[in-house]
Amino acid sequence: MNAGEQLSLWGLIQNASLLVQLVMLLLLLASVVSWIMIIQRGLYLSQAKRSLNNFERRFWSGADLNKLFREGNERAEKGKTDGVESLFRAGFTEFTRLRQQGSSGPEAVMEGTERAMRVAMSREQEKVEMNLPFLATVGSVSPYIGLFGTVWGIMNSFRGLATMHQATIATVAPGISEALVATAMGLFAAIPAVMAYNRYSAKAEWLLSSYETFAEEFSSILHRKVHSG
Repeated sequence: MNAGEQLSLWGLIQNASLLVQLVMLLLLLASVVSWIMIIQRGLYLSQAKRSLNNFERRFWSGADLNKLFREGNERAEKGKTDGVESLFRAGFTEFTRLRQQGSSGPEAVMEGTERAMRVAMSREQEKVEMNLPFLATVGSVSPYIGLFGTVWGIMNSFRGLATMHQATIATVAPGISEALVATAMGLFAAIPAVMAYNRYSAKAEWLLSSYETFAEEFSSILHRKVHSG
């Protein structure tokens, strides 16, 4: 293999030691999985924001709560209910059930309703924050994994130099270059993961804050409804 082929990216990967190759493979897999999650999270959060805006527009337009609930049930049967509408359905279901029993006072009805919405909120929080810890882990750990591969590759290069009587740049460059590829791959995996994590964490925080605000406002509406008889 000539010097040009040896210093090409594929040549550097091919000639790297087994441990460095394993590090590169691990970083490549982490990068591929993180990109899949980045795309999936981006689509989900965008859809969740659209669903929030659409539902709040219908809700605050003065639509009948029973009609909204029936429409939500129809969408739920098709698997299309998510986000803030899940909070609405959980709260309204419990509110209606407790009022129909007739044995629960207004405060007990509201406590049960708010408890049902908190449970639904916990489920939605899990959905919104799904895969974000993995992106955070890839973003924080990948540079160190790449650095480990670099250090190991440089150590091998220096061990090889010890057996040579005369060392030149030509003999050192391939070993150093293949070691630095691991660092580059670590950064390639980490940078998109960190950027996506920061962006999606902010979006998730905004969504969850909007869900909580809606739950409080909806609880106030039901509170007035239950005390008005």
